[in-house]
Amino acid sequence: MSVSNFGSRKCNPSLVPSNCVANSNNYEQNLFTVGRYNNQTLPWFDIKKNTILNINRCNLNGYRYISTEGASNYTDAWPVFNYISQSSPVAITKELIINVHDISGLPWWATIMLITFSLRTFLTLPLTIYQTYILAKVENIALLEMPDHAKRIKKETDAKVRQLKWDKREATLYYKTSLKKQWNTLIVRDNCHPFKATITLWFQIPTWIFFSAALRNLAYMLPVKTAEAQIAYLQLCVGGFMWIPNLTQPDGTLILPFVLGLSNLAIIEIQAMMRMREATRFQNIVTNFFRCFSVALIPISATVPSVLCLYWTTSSLLALFQNLFMMSNKVRSFCQIPDTPSTFDRPYAQLMAEIKEKIFRKI
Repeated sequence: MSVSNFGSRKCNPSLVPSNCVANSNNYEQNLFTVGRYNNQTLPWFDIKKNTILNINRCNLNGYRYISTEGASNYTDAWPVFNYISQSSPVAITKELIINVHDISGLPWWATIMLITFSLRTFLTLPLTIYQTYILAKVENIALLEMPDHAKRIKKETDAKVRQLKWDKREATLYYKTSLKKQWNTLIVRDNCHPFKATITLWFQIPTWIFFSAALRNLAYMLPVKTAEAQIAYLQLCVGGFMWIPNLTQPDGTLILPFVLGLSNLAIIEIQAMMRMREATRFQNIVTNFFRCFSVALIPISATVPSVLCLYWTTSSLLALFQNLFMMSNKVRSFCQIPDTPSTFDRPYAQLMAEIKEKIFRKI
């Protein structure tokens, strides 16, 4: 198979749309034609001067390139974004996304949804099951076993006070030390240190950051404007669906941003409503913070490329389904998650009752 030069890089001509970057002597022309890619005719692109996207007037090798000067300037203004954008994990993630798209032959919107579904199913879901398993064991220790041990240690402390004439400070120190020692013994026995329950966050947060940065790089042809970056960009321009045909532009209808915000709010409210014990002050602060964050995410997601908003929205909807899925007693039993005092016999009926009560209370 022959290999031809495309700009300063070599690439397979079968992967490059014909006339992908116009090679015309008329460098004042602001329109260029893109040929066929994956049997889909690409439209004419009206490239305006002095915008983020414009055709360079002339290059040393005679080829035109799409400019991302505006996007680069924005990135340079935020060193952290610039560092993440150029990091190796983001570059690897970007190549992974492109390879999945090329191998699967799916349009870009379906590729993003497929990758998100795969991550949620094969990475996040098993970690969530493990997290739920650990938290269930910790809850049973805290609510079912520790109260009896606390009473026993309290009696031992009272006996020590009478025998050794301890003051209040010494008695309190002995009680807390003994209680902590008993807690650690039970945690080691069941191998359920609470820190293990954070394993989902340690995988989910970096994955979310790397994929978001990689998709942003694809939409803005960052960090380096190579031939491959331009090809991926042009594919994204026609890789959307229905009301968002161009995945490099924000969702002007605001459908995806609102779905994103509502799904995040639904997750937060479900977790709050299914809490059996009254929330502590700290829990209320955290819940209200994430409520505000979910609302603030709507205008933020309305300004980013649709490919990024599509990933966020798909991930959020899958997280909502995952939360409902993990509420099932059959699922918990299949995953060998022990019952706890907060386990409902009919969780979905309980959830509907909580929703109705909340709606009528507001009315």
